[in-house]
Amino acid sequence: MEWNLRELRFFVAAAEAGSFTSAAAELYVSQAAVSRTIAGLEAAAGEKLLRRVPRGCELTSTGQQVLPHARRVLAEAERFTEFLRSRHGVLRLGYAWAAIGRHTARLQRTWSQRHQATALELIRHNSPTAGLSEGLCDVAVVRRAVDDRRFDSVVVGLERRLVAFASDDPQWARRRQVRMAEIAERTVIIDQRVGTTSGELWHGADRTPQFVESTDVDSWLDAIVAGRGVGTTAEATAYHHPRPGVSYRPIKDGPRIPVTLAWWRDERPHGLSDLVDAITELYATA
Repeated sequence: MEWNLRELRFFVAAAEAGSFTSAAAELYVSQAAVSRTIAGLEAAAGEKLLRRVPRGCELTSTGQQVLPHARRVLAEAERFTEFLRSRHGVLRLGYAWAAIGRHTARLQRTWSQRHQATALELIRHNSPTAGLSEGLCDVAVVRRAVDDRRFDSVVVGLERRLVAFASDDPQWARRRQVRMAEIAERTVIIDQRVGTTSGELWHGADRTPQFVESTDVDSWLDAIVAGRGVGTTAEATAYHHPRPGVSYRPIKDGPRIPVTLAWWRDERPHGLSDLVDAITELYATA
C-alpha cells in the first residue's frame, strides 16, 4: 500500500470543507486535482472514503475511520517539518558530569545576548562523548580523549584537579590542599566511562590507590559522603555538584585537566566557531 502526505492533506481538506470545490479553493488547486488526488488515496485504501452528494461530499464509513488517523499523521509531519526548520536555530551542548563549571552561567547569558538567532541548549548525558555518539547533542564538553577518526576536537581551557572527600574526614577536614601521594593511600572512587581519574595519574609513583567504581556523578558523591572513599575530579564538578557532606580541595601537584569541545568530523555544527571562541575567552580571562 502506497500513499503520500499530499493525498492525506487533500482528503482532510475535502472532508472538513464538505466539498471538493471548497477544498480546491483552500488548497489553491483545481477541483480536478482534488478529485484525482483523493482517488489515489482511495485506490491505496481499497475503498471509497468520500461520497459525492448534491451539495458537496460526505465521509463514508471507512472515511470516518481514516480521518482521525490522517489528521494525526499530518500533525506529526508538521512537527517534523518544524524540527527541520528549527535545526539551525538551536546549538545543543552536551556534557557528562559538568559543563564548564563556574563559566557556564556566564556563557549562557552572553550567548543569548550575542546570538539571538541561535539558542544554546545544555544537555547532560553520562556517556564517554556526553551524548555526541548518541545523537543527543551537536557539540560535547569532554575531559578525556575522543576517537579522532570519528570526531574533531579542540582544547578550550584547562582546569585544576580537585580532591573530593567527606567533610568530616578526620585527616583532611581542616586541610586547604592535598597531594597525590596522600590520595594514593586512600580508596579512590572512579567512573571509568567518563571520569578523568585512573591509575595512570600515579604512574611511576611509589604507591597506587585502590579503586572502587561508580556509575555516575550521583553514585560517586553518595560513596564519598558515606566515607567509602575519596575522588579526584575537574574543578567544574565542584560548581555543578555541590553536595552537603562533601568537601572539595585543590590537589597541589595534581595535573591540570584539559577541557575539550568535540563534534562529528563530517558534521560541523552551525555556530561552532562562535562557541569555541566564547568558551576559550572565558577560560583565558579566568
